[in-house]
Amino acid sequence: MKGLSKDSATWHEVEVESAGQRVDNYLTKRLKGVPKSHIYRILRSGEVRINSRRVGPDYKVQEGDRLRLPPLRTARPAADPGHAPWPRLKAGVLYEDEWLLAINKPAGVAVHGGSGISRGVVEQLRLERPEARFLELVHRLDRDTSGVLLLAKRRSSLLALHRQFRDGAVRKLYHVLVKGRWLVDQRSVKLPLHKYVLATGERRVAVKSEGLPAHTVFRLQKSWRAYSLLEADLKSGRTHQIRVHLAHIGYPVAGDDKYGDFTLNKLLARQGLKRMFLHAGVTVLTHPQSGATLSLGAPLPPELQAFLATLDAGETAVAG
Repeated sequence: MKGLSKDSATWHEVEVESAGQRVDNYLTKRLKGVPKSHIYRILRSGEVRINSRRVGPDYKVQEGDRLRLPPLRTARPAADPGHAPWPRLKAGVLYEDEWLLAINKPAGVAVHGGSGISRGVVEQLRLERPEARFLELVHRLDRDTSGVLLLAKRRSSLLALHRQFRDGAVRKLYHVLVKGRWLVDQRSVKLPLHKYVLATGERRVAVKSEGLPAHTVFRLQKSWRAYSLLEADLKSGRTHQIRVHLAHIGYPVAGDDKYGDFTLNKLLARQGLKRMFLHAGVTVLTHPQSGATLSLGAPLPPELQAFLATLDAGETAVAG
């Protein structure tokens, strides 16, 4: 929102990409550094006007709406000495056009800010792309999962891609290393998943009959004496689905700090695996504008490739 001044009111015209958004969300995304509480205050007081009239926070903006903003001061972002500088995500771009952006999300990075996280992937990309008029997450990846992450660059794209996900038209394949020797080429796991919250406020998921239906197909890629590399084909998209399904059937994900084998994780860290071995390797979807089929792939990160090489070396040493 160019031209914002602390000395006078400013006017802004809503663009087509933002049509249909609640005005409180619209302002939160565009007024960087302005506390959300202040945004709600200026809405309640009528200092924000749309087409010369007062609106509530639930008003949905429309293309061409004339929006008046009062004088505003933005807070300087607080220094965050406890976190390393963010790597630029530009190098991780897998695909981009005027409708869609796909990146290779690194492990250890949240997709969005909140819950003590100052910013996530979407906030970082908006900082790197100040000219972007619209940039929204299409779906989510766990913080410790790497791989293909989709963002929409137009609202129409976001809605079209959300429909594809709801209809099960998007195929998502993951690479996952588990404890134990997988005994079959393919196994279909259909177990309902129930979300709950710990006393600490952390969310967890468990297999329970009253949960939502969830289906994952696992295919064996390679096995070692004590580990197996699987391809996980998501047929539904529940929270922590792959991790909970595997833990429940006795094959915890290597390095999983929520549902995994915690004693094993300490050993794995000493051997070089300092993160969860779960990577969104391939996403197949229909382009929201052209209708063409897109197959977007993210290579296995170097640290995961290196750990597999360690397993190979260990097997060779034993055989020798």
